[in-house]
Amino acid sequence: MNEQANTDLPESDDEWRERLSDEEYRVLRERGTERPGTGEHLDRKDDGTYVCAGCGVELFDSDTKYDSHCGWPSFYDVPEGNVETREDTSHGMVRTEVVCANCGGHLGHVFEDGPEPTGKRYCINSVALDFEDEE
Repeated sequence: MNEQANTDLPESDDEWRERLSDEEYRVLRERGTERPGTGEHLDRKDDGTYVCAGCGVELFDSDTKYDSHCGWPSFYDVPEGNVETREDTSHGMVRTEVVCANCGGHLGHVFEDGPEPTGKRYCINSVALDFEDEE
């Protein structure tokens, strides 16, 4: 797990609400989704690292980001151990949810239609991510 992750995590919903914006809380803690095509990181092309907006753990490197035309930032790989997946049967579908392994925050979903070398498409809500420039 990334050493920069915030290990002082909120213990209650009230504490999470104090730490996160309303939209971050809705997505990360209530498993919401931002509208497609609206996220601040969708078209970002800068070199750097995407970290969890809830706790700061490293989630994706900009080198693994690509344009999947799905309306959300997409990545084909993730550092081992930094995300977990769960079955998601909401909205009458069966999908694979992606959550932060450190804080349990909902990030988005992963699909098996991505590019090589992994074949994965991590379709992630921008609001669940913060960006750290490579400098």
